[in-house]
Amino acid sequence: MDRRTFLLGAGAATAAVAQTASPILDIHQHTHYSKRPDDVLVSHQRKMGIRKTILLPAGSKYGLAAEAFGNDSCVAVAKKYPDEFYFFANELPDIPEARPVIEKYLKMGAIGIGEQKYPVDADSKHMQLIASLAAEYNVPVLMHFQHETYNFHIERFHTMLKKFPKVNFIGHAQTFWSNISKGGDQSVLYPKDKVTPGGITDGLLADYPNMYADLSAGSGLNAFKRDPEHGIRFIARHQNKLLYGSDCNDWEGSGEKCSGWQQIAQMRQLAPDPKVQEKIFWTNSMKLFRLKA
Repeated sequence: MDRRTFLLGAGAATAAVAQTASPILDIHQHTHYSKRPDDVLVSHQRKMGIRKTILLPAGSKYGLAAEAFGNDSCVAVAKKYPDEFYFFANELPDIPEARPVIEKYLKMGAIGIGEQKYPVDADSKHMQLIASLAAEYNVPVLMHFQHETYNFHIERFHTMLKKFPKVNFIGHAQTFWSNISKGGDQSVLYPKDKVTPGGITDGLLADYPNMYADLSAGSGLNAFKRDPEHGIRFIARHQNKLLYGSDCNDWEGSGEKCSGWQQIAQMRQLAPDPKVQEKIFWTNSMKLFRLKA
């Protein structure tokens, strides 16, 4: 699909998709995601019926494994569409530039730090630096947990939640969501078996007021698709901690290629109560980021 064809079709489809009892705030998108043009990103979000979107920048040395662009790119889109987009601040946590770069963009209006997606221990001194900055500026931190790749040792992350009780952390990605089940093989990033209750993720959300969950990407989609019955109970337990995000790099904004669109549909199915849907799609994120409608 070329850009012109997509843009022409997006406007017509938006109204139908947006007809929902709750507005939607998407906490997880990227500029230049897999080389997707930013005007297509804007149309993609509108087609999904997203009212507000948070853009997560890459650091200076990595494109978050998705060719995503960095801080300045996210700021530019947010300034161009101030009613629709917000931005985070980000930088590699283990380089000298981490503090000054992140502080620069927090002072410019960033409403969080992340996506932290780097090869460090989840409880390392580097992540403690990030948490200290978040505490100082009173913003959340969004973390990508991926076994032996990014933010290692999720089983130790509870120590960070204890050490920084005033910092809100948002969990995301394969190892965060595979651990919705207890005792699974950590090397399996997208497990398909039934969930065994009592996983690390369930415990973090239940035991720590400062732990939240980002529903985005194939990992978030799979966590509920693998065992819908468990998903219904999980949503009921943690309805005040779940945040809708898309993190999809497609151009369509609907259908099987768009995990964000699929997650909207899945949450509506597993949480049919309009009040719960409103929390997941809107209220929880608006409160967490202290935003005004």
